[in-house]
Amino acid sequence: MPKYIFVSGGVISGLGKGITAASVGLLLKNSGYRIVPIKCENYLNIDSGTINPIEHGDPFLCEDGLEADMDIGTYEKFLDQDMGHDNFMTLGQIYKTVIDRERRFEYNGEDVEAIPHVTDEILSRIERAVKNQKGDIAIIELGGTVGEYQNVLYYEAARILQFRKPGDVMHIHVSYIPYPRHLGEPKTKPAQLSIRTLNSMGIQADMLIARSSQPLDVRRRERLSLFCNLLPEDVLSSYDVDSVYKIPLILEEQGLSKRIQKKLRLRTHRPELKEWKRFIKTVKRPKKHHIRIAIVGKYFATGEYQLKDSYAALFDAIDHAAWKQNCDVHIDWIMSEKVEKTGIRKQLHKDTHGIIVPIGWGERGVEGMIEAASFARTNKIPYLGLCYGMQLAAVAFARDVLGLKKANTEEVDPKSPDPVIHIMPPQKELLGRRAYGGTMRLGAWEAYIKKGTLADSAYKEYLGYLKPGKQLMSERHRHRYEFNDTYAKRFEKAGMTIAARSKIEGLAEIVELPISQHPFYIGIQGHPEYKSRPMRPHPLFLAFIKGCITAHHMLK
Repeated sequence: MPKYIFVSGGVISGLGKGITAASVGLLLKNSGYRIVPIKCENYLNIDSGTINPIEHGDPFLCEDGLEADMDIGTYEKFLDQDMGHDNFMTLGQIYKTVIDRERRFEYNGEDVEAIPHVTDEILSRIERAVKNQKGDIAIIELGGTVGEYQNVLYYEAARILQFRKPGDVMHIHVSYIPYPRHLGEPKTKPAQLSIRTLNSMGIQADMLIARSSQPLDVRRRERLSLFCNLLPEDVLSSYDVDSVYKIPLILEEQGLSKRIQKKLRLRTHRPELKEWKRFIKTVKRPKKHHIRIAIVGKYFATGEYQLKDSYAALFDAIDHAAWKQNCDVHIDWIMSEKVEKTGIRKQLHKDTHGIIVPIGWGERGVEGMIEAASFARTNKIPYLGLCYGMQLAAVAFARDVLGLKKANTEEVDPKSPDPVIHIMPPQKELLGRRAYGGTMRLGAWEAYIKKGTLADSAYKEYLGYLKPGKQLMSERHRHRYEFNDTYAKRFEKAGMTIAARSKIEGLAEIVELPISQHPFYIGIQGHPEYKSRPMRPHPLFLAFIKGCITAHHMLK
């Protein structure tokens, strides 16, 4: 019989439910169990693909084309296993399924209601995911915070499942312990009220993960135990650390996996964590190299604040590669709109060793990103263009080298006389009828890499190909526009190599400048940042970091 662990949060959002759920999954997977993580989102969007990244962070792209919440990416990185449609649900999906079913008269004239019909659909999706992935334990993260009206049906589904399967379901609650400096002590009342709200929904937490700025003392644990109806050993402390990858070890030191296995009536196995501990040592060791990278993007600002969530997968991919290359990286976040006002030189630090232009949409800030791509090329600064960054590097090359001064992408200027980036033919009809959601070229697509290119050397050195000798690789995609192949010969004659083409349709996947012209200049249509894992960094990021290290030594 499969087991089910629900993970909820209280007091504030952004506490780290996803990190907690992923940590629980890692510990149980390394104890020998097959884990099925599932994220339940509250919004009525069908997926995360149409949400502005400033609103809800970087939509994470999966192998099967799912555009999901960032937590899905956290699961992939901690568990080192691919996620997909089975691992993600939104209330939009749930409601649409129930309403479509009612329209087909599949409820046989019943009065269709939130309970049991919506809750049954939630539970059926959980059961289906466990069955499809042959899981032993499902870990279901409930989005939002306890007490919100948006997610009440998820909690009701959890209560129903616990009632139906006594002994096979448990609930872990993550709550916040603030530390008001003027008081001089952490306060447990918000967490107590959070648990009380959970109780009012018919759920008693089996464990409490107390999130705080520093380790929780015995006194605070005792108070939480008393007022939250929990044994002291079921109150665990999850405090701020310099790397989220330490969290599984911190929780395991407090006996997390043993307590879970006991509560779910499982045979107790100690998790094998030697490899994970070695990885943590790699993360924390003093670094031999120190470099500075600029990311020129358009989604950093939110009001008066800056956030990195809009490019979460990119930041992670840089970290993974830097740790492997024994390198410490300082990252400058540069708004491309500021580049348009002042010029790129005034925005860059004088010791910038690499430039990345990441994903983006629409015309805002585009000229600043094009200028960044141009500056990196002319000043021999290592450059990595990701999706839009690849397309805009092509635009910059067309303007500067081919002399096509009005070259552009059709996404920005549909009337450009030289659309070196144009809309993919199947996408034109979709956009014509405003079919935006889930209609892009999504998910894993294979491509052949040209022998002897910079991309070829990176994949061969750090990853290898899908089929030895075939130069075949696979990357995740999320785009509507592509390199216009009618300009291919002119680009290659002028020195820019098309280093990879898709297996199907022969679309340009990677463009690059040869080593004879530039130390490292690559643009890729796919999204290597989404495939990077902590202990398996992506080859293009490894090669880019290596190129930045070389540039640093040359500057010295």
